[in-house]
Amino acid sequence: EVQLVESGGGLVQPGGSLTLSCAASGKTDSSNCMGWFRQAPGKEREGVTVTNPGGRLTYYADSVKGRFTISRDNAKNMLYLEMNSLKPEDSGMYYCAADVFPCRYSTWSKVEEYEYWGQGTQVTVSS
Repeated sequence: EVQLVESGGGLVQPGGSLTLSCAASGKTDSSNCMGWFRQAPGKEREGVTVTNPGGRLTYYADSVKGRFTISRDNAKNMLYLEMNSLKPEDSGMYYCAADVFPCRYSTWSKVEEYEYWGQGTQVTVSS
């Protein structure tokens, strides 16, 4: 069992930046692919970005490429999401997710691929 706890959400103006953190605990050696999903009110949860343990293999949603950066500190069991040039459409609940299997190009953004989830942290981009 892996427990995930997100932090770092908040209110930010358009064009601003925010960094989210996800602390993993429990049987962390079971967490292989880790990443971030988000869900806006009335919309389905969508994949934002994921990474494998080495950090060399990452996937990003087209909507965040060039603006968001995922990073991982395996020694500290931490996952981060640096978000820059934020837009109102980036608003939503951001969830940390993990699974025992490596990230795969064909399925990385599918919610059902991930066994472990955090409770989420709210990000609101508004002036």
